[in-house]
Amino acid sequence: MEEQNETTNTAKDTTPKVTGIGGIFFFSDNPKETREWYTKNLGLEMTPWGSSSFEFRNLNRPEEINSLQWRPFKKDDEYFAPSKKEFMINYQVQNIEALVEKLKANGVTILDTITSYEYGKFIHIMDAEGNKIELWEPA
Repeated sequence: MEEQNETTNTAKDTTPKVTGIGGIFFFSDNPKETREWYTKNLGLEMTPWGSSSFEFRNLNRPEEINSLQWRPFKKDDEYFAPSKKEFMINYQVQNIEALVEKLKANGVTILDTITSYEYGKFIHIMDAEGNKIELWEPA
C-alpha cells in the first residue's frame, strides 16, 4: 500500500473579520459603585482603568492568550457618541486595515481613523441600528 503524505497548511489566516469579543462596555449611573458591587459580590478584579480583564486561550491556537475587557462608564459618557445606546461592544479583529476597506466599500459609517497603541489598533464604526462598535486588532 502506498503511503500518502499529508501536508498541513501552516499559512496564517489573514481574512479581514471578527475573531472574538474584546470588550463589553455599558453605561452606569455610578460606575465606581457598580465596579465595587461586582468586585464584592462576583469577585471581579478591577484594573487601574476601572475595568475587569478576563483572559482565555484561543481554541484553535492554544498558545495564543486573549482577553476581554468589562467596564461600566458614567451615563452619557462621550466615548459612546454618536450612539444613543447604553452599551458598546469591542470586537477583536484580524487584518483591521483590509476590514476597514471592506466596510467602506459596503457603505458602513466609519467614525474615525485607525489608531495604534502598544497593545493594538483601534477604530470605531456604526452598525445599521445606530450602535457604536469598537474594532480592536491586538498587537
